[in-house]
Amino acid sequence: MHFLPEELDQYIVQHSAKEPELLQQLTRETYQKILQPRMLSGAYQGRVLSMISKLIQPKSILEIGTYTGYSALCLAEGLTTTGQLHTIDCNEELESFQRKYFDRSAYADRIVQHIGDAIEIIPTLDRNFDLVFIDADKPNYPNYFELIIDKMNTGGIILSDNVLWSGKIIETVKEDDLSTKALLRYNQLLVEDNRIETVLLPIRDGLTISRVK
Repeated sequence: MHFLPEELDQYIVQHSAKEPELLQQLTRETYQKILQPRMLSGAYQGRVLSMISKLIQPKSILEIGTYTGYSALCLAEGLTTTGQLHTIDCNEELESFQRKYFDRSAYADRIVQHIGDAIEIIPTLDRNFDLVFIDADKPNYPNYFELIIDKMNTGGIILSDNVLWSGKIIETVKEDDLSTKALLRYNQLLVEDNRIETVLLPIRDGLTISRVK
């Protein structure tokens, strides 16, 4: 969903960094072969993720929700030369697709894939993180936050995607809409938790930046 007029949105995209060729290829193949291609971060948001990562220069990144690997590759652009990115996804059918593009990138040996339930996998990761990107099942956003907050380095950044949820967060919520209810709780949690400071950006479907104090 675009919250800005289309012409203004196009102007913003045209005056931002361009999408690398490898990511263009990944996007094309995702749309050709994979269900729900709208789940891709997309070129503009991908450049936002890349820029944030490059500003942080993280040694350790965690991504919750890999899909076809687009956002992982964007985040990896900011890794230090010895840094590592761990990415978790529950869909084992996408593992080889992700790996193909990871191996074609400059970060092949620095991206570690985990297939399974993030709720179970995160506690097994014996490391702290400089940057975390949450972009998975919405009902578990609050749970993911509680699992990662004690694994964050001081000054670390938590990025949370889809927090505006196509504007549903300001509409009357249907009783069975678990995702919107969870995002409302999550957005409130981020603004109230005194361990972090948070800014919600109206980028695409909403992107929250939370800095760990």
